[in-house]
Amino acid sequence: MRVIKYNKLVRDRIPEIIEASGNSCVTNILSDDAYLRMIDAKLDEELAEYHKDQNIEELADLIEVIYAAAIARGHTLEELEKARAEKAEKRGGFRKKILLVEVTED
Repeated sequence: MRVIKYNKLVRDRIPEIIEASGNSCVTNILSDDAYLRMIDAKLDEELAEYHKDQNIEELADLIEVIYAAAIARGHTLEELEKARAEKAEKRGGFRKKILLVEVTED
């Protein structure tokens, strides 16, 4: 028998999937403060995985964690999308591939 330590935030169905595969796991439910810390760590983890693999699944994972972070901080997904859309309206998106090299101030 081998025990693997993880101590990381996982998707809600992961314990069910582990047990369906014939393995067992130990889980805990996090406090709100611990959850916020772990969701931030998960965001860093998923971003690193995207940088490594650069595939659509990792982008989807990033979105899922961003949604969870917004909700955990008391926002709705509608508020998140509204904030994104307002910022895009005011400042634009990233579709034009603009690299700002320098600014000369008077």
